[in-house]
Order: sequence, then structure tokens, then C-alpha cells
Amino acid sequence: MYRYYELRELEGRAPKLFGIPTGTKLDELFYKVEKEGDRYVRKPLGGIPHLAVMNITGVPDTGKSLLAEQFAITQAGSGYRVLYVTVESPANFLYTAMKERSEAMGVDFTKVESNVVVIDASESDELRENPKALMETMAYAIKEKKVTNTIIDSITGLYEHKEMMARQIVRQFFNFMKKYRQTGIFVSQKRSAQASESAETAGGLAVAHIVDGTIVLDKKLIESRWDVSLYGLPLGSILRTIRIDGCRIAPHDSRVWVFEISEIGTIEIIAPLSEYIKKRGKKDLDEEK
Repeated sequence: MYRYYELRELEGRAPKLFGIPTGTKLDELFYKVEKEGDRYVRKPLGGIPHLAVMNITGVPDTGKSLLAEQFAITQAGSGYRVLYVTVESPANFLYTAMKERSEAMGVDFTKVESNVVVIDASESDELRENPKALMETMAYAIKEKKVTNTIIDSITGLYEHKEMMARQIVRQFFNFMKKYRQTGIFVSQKRSAQASESAETAGGLAVAHIVDGTIVLDKKLIESRWDVSLYGLPLGSILRTIRIDGCRIAPHDSRVWVFEISEIGTIEIIAPLSEYIKKRGKKDLDEEK
């Protein structure tokens, strides 16, 4: 028997709006608006919205997995359990990467290795090809280990060669996250041929139209004199950008931001692209003087 609700009946079920820290400047780019006296004040949320399922997407080598790992390390280092479903890279490689990154971030790795729960689907055809089997395994891990955050890297790997079923598969995992009250990250791959401003840049319609929000990572190769003049970077270098491409749960900064991947493999968000270009241009003028 189906039923309906009056809106007021849902008050007790509505999640509180607060942030789950990522360990990056993204924590300042989601916000909420509160009334103080007779005016409204914008306040940083402090992370991605609690219980949101966020899609991190981009072409290869844009830092998607690095961002997901940084989020996992930040949460695990703070004592929260994280389920990491690795679909692309074997779990032993994940261990090495997270150990090095934890040390670089100054996070106690003993906390990370005890609070991150890993399901290795990279070498299991059954888990990759059978969503029900994978979700049953995830449900067991979440209940047994009291997990509150879940990462799937990548969701695209669960519908390789069967993109006609992509929407159905993504919807199943999205609903799973909601059922088990997880703050989630789906890493998804964008084809290099897809323009960065297109709908497909958000992982295709299968992901972007289902999840709660999308974070797009992109890179620009400096390959012409115009690029050198505009961005103030040498030929052959790479400019990396990140933007929040929509979020239905919380307001957010929608500008394109410049970021760098540090030598220790962490995501460092620097400045909005417009301000970055202005500063570069001012620096060039000062040097000419």
C-alpha cells in the first residue's frame, strides 16, 4: 500500500544541514544562510553536505582519486569510519597511496588504517558485474563497522561496456547510499572527447542527473602564445581547475577555481580563475616596469 505525507510529517526525518570536511578549500565553498537579527549571513558549511552523494568527475589525471583519498584520510583521521570501494586499482596499491598521503597531510596513519574499510572490486568480476552482490557486501561492511562515509572509485567501472544500463545501476547505488544514511562520493570518468562545459563532463546523464551534486576537475594544457599571455604560465605546463557543478542540498560557490596537486599528492585549491588571471597579469605588468 502506497502512502503520502503532509510536509509537516517529514520534519523529524529531515537531515540537519552541516558539512563533512574534505581536507580541502571545498569546505569553504559550500555554505548555508542564517538570519542574524534583521539580516541574512552566509556561513561556510565546513565540508560537503551531510548525507549528500557527490559525483567527482573529470578526464584522466585530473586528481579525482586524490580528492577522494584526501576526503577519506580526513574523515578517518578524525575517527569516522569510511568504506572505500576500489573498482579500478587493487587494494594493496590503495594502501600504499593512502599511507604516503596520510604522512604528507600530518594525519596519524594508525587511525586511517583502522577506520578505512576496503572492498576490492578491482579483481572480482562478481562484484563489478553484479550490483546486488556488491551492495550486499557493502551493507554488511557498513553495519558491522559502523561506517558513515562511502566512496566508490569509480562508479563508471560498474557499468563498463553496458552503458545502456548506466542510469539504472547508478540509481541503485544512489538509493543504497540514502537507505544506509551514507555521505557518499562517486568518482566517475569523463571521456576526453567531451567538452568540459557539456553535460557529459559531469559523468554523463547517468550520474549527474541522479546524484545530489557534482564536482568537476579539469586541466588545460598551455600550448599557445595566447595561453601563455592569458594564464601567465610557460608553454607545456598544465593549469588545473575545479568547480562545483550544482548541488541540490546546499548553496555553493559556482565559480571555477584553480588548484594544484602538490609534490606530496594533495589537492591545494588556490583562487578563483578570474582572480588568478588578474594576479598573473598584474605580476607581468610589475615585471615590465
